[in-house]
Amino acid sequence: MKKTLCLLAITSLLMVSCNTKKENKPGDPGTSETSANTGGQEAVLDDESAKDVVKIAVGSKDHTTLVAALKQAELVTSLSNAGPFTVFAPTNAAFEKLPAGTVDGLMKEEKKVDLQNILQYHVAVAGYKAENMKDGQVIGMANGDNITLSVKDGKILINGGAAIVASIPASNGIIHVVDGVLLPPSK
Repeated sequence: MKKTLCLLAITSLLMVSCNTKKENKPGDPGTSETSANTGGQEAVLDDESAKDVVKIAVGSKDHTTLVAALKQAELVTSLSNAGPFTVFAPTNAAFEKLPAGTVDGLMKEEKKVDLQNILQYHVAVAGYKAENMKDGQVIGMANGDNITLSVKDGKILINGGAAIVASIPASNGIIHVVDGVLLPPSK
């Protein structure tokens, strides 16, 4: 008798729990409104945790051109993800060294693929700290090409040109501020 009552109670519990329907609300995981209205990881509001590479760049007055380019190239969500990423982040002054009209031309919709290629040439999908970089080291970049590092007089140069002027740790990698724009090799 006790076994029958226990079995009946368990069966009833299972039936009730299986038939309970959870009402999804906008913003709940699993609803289509979550990704449609809130964006990806870049939309997470958090003023207490360490900032990711995108949030650091957004907060820098010296990287407004880079941030605008990342938005135009639709790479903000990708760089807001877990990583780790090493981002060689050109300053506004670095972009100003390019021939007149270059940045404006790349910001046009029909040049988005070229802009993405250039920006991805500034990102390695791994964490490379400056103190571990070696002369002659080759690093594969997100666009499939490589950069080569050189160390001269204590300065780290990328492809013999752009120098790392500062390094900033981020929650999903590291940003190396550079004084030049890296251009991928011609194909």
